[in-house]
Parts: sequence; structure tokens; C-alpha cells
Amino acid sequence: MNPQFKKGALELCVLAQLSSNDKYGYELTETISENLSVAAGTLYLILKRLKDSGYLETYLVESQSGPARKYYHLTDEGRSYKENLKADWLDFVKKVGELI
Repeated sequence: MNPQFKKGALELCVLAQLSSNDKYGYELTETISENLSVAAGTLYLILKRLKDSGYLETYLVESQSGPARKYYHLTDEGRSYKENLKADWLDFVKKVGELI
């Protein structure tokens, strides 16, 4: 898949995955990587940017098999942002589809 296509869609994919339930970073990477080849570092940069923007919150959960895991939670502002981004994305895909 063309890397430029993924670049524009990854943020929306992260937000969409977090809208159904909270996830920790590795879990999120694994889920998205089932459909798109993506480096974990790329997703962690997106998570940091979304957190710094107030769209995500984090909390720690103790793990039985290692160190505590940092979970990501979508804020109300993040949910609104995701819905707007999704509408923009669907509109973009429709217009590109009409052109090609």
C-alpha cells in the first residue's frame, strides 16, 4: 500500500479503535497492523500528538505478566474530533472515487 495513503488515515484509525474501548499501545499497534503495515513508533507519535491536543487521556493498569500498561482513553473532545475527521475522510474518499 502506498505510504502516503496510510499517512493521512492512521490518525483516524487510532481514534476509531479507541472509540469502542480503551487500549494500550502494543494492543493498538497489533490491532491496526492486522490491516495496515505500520511501525509501532509511528503510532506512538500519533498517540502523543493526540494526547497533547486533549483528544486522549492515559492511565496505568498493573499487569500480571510485566510492567504496568499505559492505556489510552478517548476524551469527549476526542470523540467529537473523531466524528468530524471521519466525516471529512468519507467525503474525501467519495470525491476521489468520483474522479478515478
